[in-house]
This record gives sequence, structure tokens and C-alpha cells, in this order.
Amino acid sequence: MDLFQLTRALIDIESVTGRERRIGDFLFERLSALAARFPASGGTVERMPVAPGEMDRFNVFAAWGRPEVVLSTHMDTVPPFFPSSEDDEHIHGRGACDTKGAIAAMLGAAEELLAAGRSGFGLLFVVGEETDSLGAQAADRDPRGSRFLINGEPTENRLALGSKGGLYLAVEAAGRAAHSAYPELGASAIDRLLAALAQLRAVPLPTDPVLGETTLNIGTLEGGRAANVIADRARAEVMIRTVGDTAELRRHLGAAIEETEGVRIAEIRETRAMRLGALPGFATTVVKYTTDIPRLPAWGEPYLLGPGTIHDAHTAHERVFKREIVEAARLYRELVSRLQSGA
Repeated sequence: MDLFQLTRALIDIESVTGRERRIGDFLFERLSALAARFPASGGTVERMPVAPGEMDRFNVFAAWGRPEVVLSTHMDTVPPFFPSSEDDEHIHGRGACDTKGAIAAMLGAAEELLAAGRSGFGLLFVVGEETDSLGAQAADRDPRGSRFLINGEPTENRLALGSKGGLYLAVEAAGRAAHSAYPELGASAIDRLLAALAQLRAVPLPTDPVLGETTLNIGTLEGGRAANVIADRARAEVMIRTVGDTAELRRHLGAAIEETEGVRIAEIRETRAMRLGALPGFATTVVKYTTDIPRLPAWGEPYLLGPGTIHDAHTAHERVFKREIVEAARLYRELVSRLQSGA
């Protein structure tokens, strides 16, 4: 299997979140061909629906025997799409490191495991990781008995000891509109929102000895009607990268704004922080981003490793080292073998 050619073929299939059908069909056909090459291993390949009546979006799952270990990552990418290219060291293109290099490495690892006569593993490729983890949530409702899950995200081929969580909040302010020449007749929602955000930023944030510091980012701000109108509405979206249970943090955030008139906090969604598995002999790291792992508890004890760096993901220069794709295929083989043997 030419891992570089496969990585480029995967990149060149546009699969921005919501438009994963083409890459799902490609992987279904590729995995079916792999199963046919090793008939004695008893491979099965299936499209797993993610919602009733949803025909264009599905997960892809393949298994050889009872899958004690499952390699998994996501098929979707962030926008905008741009095609692949390569130089001596890198493959470039949307999804190169997030996560089509990992998909290629997993397929390469599966081929070599089968060639060595090994079974008892599976591959799970899901949709929607970049937005709402719809594919992972659907897969978790239909587990296949695996004891271990190896998730692929860009970790520079180091096993991640943990990943931060994400708490997505909306801070909404209501005011009273008035002519801007007579501000005393109105109440500015923007002023109220800015005051509330300053209070939120002053809240002490927890730390963790492994995952590090909690961080708060005000990602969007919008409000008002026009420059000559006192704003009657305003809204901000805030993302907090969390390092543990958030119950106490939520209480502190709520208390910080409880006396600010017309302001409320609404939770959009949360992904919890995770501690992850490690094995002797593997280099380790800690990642600050979230993954599908918290949405897949039924698939087994989680491990996280993949080629590329997160600093290249979601950028106009997205790329992955060729040598890291090759190394990832070897590491995935070793992880499957060691987890199966209990080493």
C-alpha cells in the first residue's frame, strides 16, 4: 500500500463536515477490497447510519474477527477545501494532518496486521467530529465489544496522556433601544455584555498537574442595530478549555455575572477533559484540544496518537510529514499487537 498516494487520494476527496458521503463510499470500497484480499480473516465492512433516514452521512466500520482493539478517527474536515500537493518531506492539503494522514496510516497498519495473520481488530471512521461529534455519538449507541480504542488525531506520533475538555457558552445581554442622542432613555446591551465579559475574565480558573491551565477565549461578539441606536441586544460566544470537572467552575461563572442586569449564560455544549492510556516505550505528550474520545466510552479504554501537529491543522498551510505517516502505521500496528497481548 502506497501510503503517500493514499493520503493524497483521501485529501483530494472534499469532505467538509456535512459532505462526507464520497469519502465514506471510498473507504467502504477500500476496506471491502482489503477484506476480500484476506478472506481467511473473516473481514466484514458496513456503513453505520448516524440518524434515521439519513442516507448521505454514515460511519464506516470494518472488523476482522471479534474486534478487541479498534483504530478510529474522523473523515470530515474544516472548510475551506483545497487539494493535495507534496514535496520531498510533506504532503499538503486540507485534512493532511487532521486526519487523512492518520486514516492512511490506519489502513496501512490493518493491511500489515492481516498479512501477518493477525485478526481481532477493527477500524471505525466517523463523521462530524469538527462540529457536533454526531458520528461518534451514533457509534457509541452501537458498540461492537472492543476493549481498547486507539483514536487518531495529530499528536506528532506521541501517545497523549490527556486531552483538555471544551465548555462552549453563549453570553447574552438584553437592553432597551433608544436614539443614541438620548442614551439616558435606553439601556445598552453592549455595555452590559462588555461588563459581564470582564467579570468572567476575572474568575480564577482551575489548573491540573497533567493537563495544565484552564483557558477562556471570547470567540465572537455581535449586537446592536446601528451606530445611532442604543443596542437592545448583544451576544458573545465563549469557549473554555477545561482540565477537569466543571461543576464548581460553572458556579463561579454564574456568580460573576448574577448582579449584571439583563445578562444570562447559556450552555451550547460540553466535551469533558480526559485522562488517556499510555504504554512503556512510547513517547508521550498532553494535548489542549478536544477529540471524539469522550463521545465513545462504549468502545473501550482510550488511547490517542496520530501523525502531524495540531499547529498545522485548520490552517491554510495544513500539511503532514511523510515520515510521520509511515511511522504512524508502524506505531498503530505495535499498539494493536501490544494491547491484544496485554503487554
